[in-house]
Amino acid sequence: MSETVLVTGGAGYIGSHTCKALARAGFTPVTYDNLVSGHRWAVRWGPLETGDILDSLRLSAVMKAYRPVAVIHFAAFAYVGESITEPAKYYRNNVAGSQVLLDVMRAHDVNQIVFSSSCATYGIPDRLPITEDTPQSPINPYGATKLMVERMLADYGAAYGLRSVALRYFNAAGADPDGDTGEDHDPETHLLPLVLETAAGLRPDFTIFGDDYATPDGTCIRDYVHVSDLAQAHVLALQLLGRGGDSARFNLGNGAGYSVAQIIETARRITGREIKVKHGPRRPGDPASLVADASKARADLGWQPKFPAIDDIVGSSWDWLLRHRQSGK
Repeated sequence: MSETVLVTGGAGYIGSHTCKALARAGFTPVTYDNLVSGHRWAVRWGPLETGDILDSLRLSAVMKAYRPVAVIHFAAFAYVGESITEPAKYYRNNVAGSQVLLDVMRAHDVNQIVFSSSCATYGIPDRLPITEDTPQSPINPYGATKLMVERMLADYGAAYGLRSVALRYFNAAGADPDGDTGEDHDPETHLLPLVLETAAGLRPDFTIFGDDYATPDGTCIRDYVHVSDLAQAHVLALQLLGRGGDSARFNLGNGAGYSVAQIIETARRITGREIKVKHGPRRPGDPASLVADASKARADLGWQPKFPAIDDIVGSSWDWLLRHRQSGK
C-alpha cells in the first residue's frame, strides 16, 4: 500500500505537477485546496478534499481520515504586487494559515513537511548567483511571509522535532510535457503566459515594466526553471525526509538568467507570431537580476533538471496554451 502525502494547494500550478510526480514515485497525493485559485480539473492523481488551511477542524478531519506520512505545503497567496497593497491578506493566509497547518500536524504526529518557499526571501541580493547563504532580506510582504514560515519551521524543528525541507525556487515556468496540467491563473501575472497569450491573440500587447535596469538590455533578468523539474525536487525532498534526513533549505533554479526582452524574442521564434510590446514604469519590489546557484540541491538531493533549456520551457508553455484553449477548461 502506497504512502499518503497531504498536498496543500495541490490543485494549483506547481501543486498539480507535484501530485503527478508523487503518483509516479509511488505515493498517494491527497490534495487539500480551497479552490480559490486552484482548479478541480487539475486534481487527477489522488483524492481532492476541499478546505482552507485556516480551518483547523477541517484540516484535522482530513488528517485523521488519510493519516499522511508527510505534508507538502503549497497553499499561499503569491502575487507580489497584491501583497504590497493588501499585506493583511498575505500575513493571515500565508503565515497564520501555515501555523494552523503545523499545529494540526503536531496533533496528528506528522513531523515531516516540504515547504514551497521562494527566492523572494532574498530581496535584492548583494551578489550573483544566489546561494542558500545569501542574506535573506525580502523587499515585499509576499517574500516576508515565506521567510516567516521558514523561521517557523526552524523553531518548530528545534522545539518539537519537526523535520522540514524548504525549497526556494526561482521563476517557475513551462507545463507538463504530456499536456496533463499547466499554468492557468486568474488574474494571470506571470511573464511567460502573458507573453504567449499575446502571441496567441488573447491580449493586444505585452507590457515590459522597466527598461532601465542595470542589465545588458535594461530589462529584468530571471532564472526560469521548468515546473516539472520543480515537482521532481519536491519528491526528492520528501524522500530525503523519509530516509530520516535532517531539515534543509535548497535553491531551485537552472543557474542561467534570461531577460524579459530575451524571453519575448524566444517566444517570437518558437511561436512564429508577432508579439506587440509596450513599455511601462518599473514595478515596486522587482529586483534587477535573480539567478540561482542550485549546486546544493544537485549534490544533496540528487536533483538534475530534465528541461533546463529555455526553448523547452517556452515550447511546453506554448503547447499547453494551445491545448488548453481547445479543451475549454
